[in-house]
Amino acid sequence: MFILVLAAANAITDPATGIIFSSKIDDRQIAGVGVRKKGPIKIYSVGMYVPETVKESLSTVSKKSKKALATLRDNAKSSKATFLLKMNFKVGAEKMASAIADSVASRHNGPESEINDFKSLITNGISGAAEKGTTFQFDCSKEGLKVAVDGKDQGVVSSAGLAGAFCDVYLDEKGVSPTLRKSCIETLCTE
Repeated sequence: MFILVLAAANAITDPATGIIFSSKIDDRQIAGVGVRKKGPIKIYSVGMYVPETVKESLSTVSKKSKKALATLRDNAKSSKATFLLKMNFKVGAEKMASAIADSVASRHNGPESEINDFKSLITNGISGAAEKGTTFQFDCSKEGLKVAVDGKDQGVVSSAGLAGAFCDVYLDEKGVSPTLRKSCIETLCTE
């Protein structure tokens, strides 16, 4: 009982949607949460999970430093970072898969076949539409980009470049969730 209370106490809630993210996924810890908006619509909340080594490497970087975001991006790409998306709004399967794949494609320098394979993994995991509450887990590592929908593994695209481009969707200067970037830097960096 104590363990359940402790885990719940370390959970983080996205203030924009009220969606709760657990403190850990496997060996990775929550780094921050944010929202993906399209106009006034809050499509989904996203949580980023990183290994302890990433937290340690950012613990000496100032929140106000211009290198904070670059350090976060570099560390996310060189370790195993997980992005967990939790839907707040119903979106059709093809539209959701296309939106995510298009965001990655604009940052990816590799073959188009990797984007197509990635998009297929997302589409195959959705039955009709991504309903409110549907989850998408993207594990980014040097081995590639692993996709799970509602806890069911859909497969891996073996491309470190694709995994890095996915990280950039959330962590570059034009990332789709500025609130996630801000939350991660606030959580991981020093004053």
